Amino acid sequence: MREEILQMGREARTAAHQMAKVSNPRKQQALEHLAGALEKEREQIARANEKDIEAALRKGLPAPKVDRLRLSDKVLGEMIEGLHEIVLLPDPVGEITRMWTRPNGLRVGRMRIPLGVVGIVYESRPNVTIDAAALCIKAGNAVVLRGGSEAFNSNQCLASILQESLKACGLPATAVQLVGTTDRDAVLDLLKLEEYIDVMIPRGGEDLIRFVTQHARMPVLKHYKGVCHVYVDAEADLEMAEKICLNAKIQRPATCNAMETLLVHQDVAGTFLPTMALAFRHEGVELRGCEKTRAILPDCLAATEEDWYAEYLDLILAVKVVDNMEEAISHITAYGSQHTEAIVTRNFDRAHRFLNEVQSSLVLVNASTRFNDGFQLGLGAEIGISTSRLHAFGPMGVEELTTTKFIALGNGQLRS
Repeated sequence: MREEILQMGREARTAAHQMAKVSNPRKQQALEHLAGALEKEREQIARANEKDIEAALRKGLPAPKVDRLRLSDKVLGEMIEGLHEIVLLPDPVGEITRMWTRPNGLRVGRMRIPLGVVGIVYESRPNVTIDAAALCIKAGNAVVLRGGSEAFNSNQCLASILQESLKACGLPATAVQLVGTTDRDAVLDLLKLEEYIDVMIPRGGEDLIRFVTQHARMPVLKHYKGVCHVYVDAEADLEMAEKICLNAKIQRPATCNAMETLLVHQDVAGTFLPTMALAFRHEGVELRGCEKTRAILPDCLAATEEDWYAEYLDLILAVKVVDNMEEAISHITAYGSQHTEAIVTRNFDRAHRFLNEVQSSLVLVNASTRFNDGFQLGLGAEIGISTSRLHAFGPMGVEELTTTKFIALGNGQLRS
């Protein structure tokens, strides 16, 4: 397998040189063809996905993790819609982002160029195969994908459709390659290809992220985990807060942008928490609270120090009553993962201060944490959500899959 991985790297590098020169209309054509192919092959995709779902159920995977695997009609529809949105996005390649003139008349600027070859190691969600490949194509990159064993059949099916679309539009099929084995050693071989892969992006659990970061010989764009908070302020609209908190926790609890800790101002905790707890328990959410929370909700489990750091990815929620917004922000700073935080408040000054002082990749006012998603934020899709600030922070769309080079325009200038 090592030689096969090496060959994939060589072919990806060659394809990346070709993709960097492809015009935007040709890239648009390939993505539109892919959208049509996904629509046409819905039944084939469903059959492949059902094999993965059946295998996951036999293994006893928790329901939220099985849900991440499922390519429902809705999910497939969102993937197709995402492709259409990516088609309409401006092509960043070749864009001059800045231009200035030196005293000697030399004009200096920065031009956007593709990153080159992107490697992605990911778990569970087979939609990543399409989202990541589409963004890389739009940004003029080649991509090498290695999905998880739990989505093997789905990924194989989607990758085949991808390559057929590229070939049909005269683009190199090797611009998108999927590692065709679930052998863990293949990941190690991939992480050694620093000569061919320019950046590695892991998507999955904390163990996977740390494994990739430890072994990769190329730069890694990562997010370790999503410990996301919603702070319900003393001046919150409590009816709105209940809806936001419920959506943030239960809409898809196994996602990295689901709320894991609820912070509630002491002035409204006595009113808000009993109603909120009733709604959560109706949805099967287990609550773990601080002492002040348990004084209001006696049947709530006691939260430990580990709960404040936890990314449950399940129907479990940590709850803390805070004295003021300063304590809420301090808690987020101490225990958060710089992923997604939200405040629910009608106070403009507090909302503005929360936006300024909370340093996460997305900070929201009066909206669910579930919006930290490339599709939801208008990027068409995302290749991942980076919580490492170099070179991207937050959902990574087309622009984040480029870098800039310096250009200089002269008329005979010589350095003295």
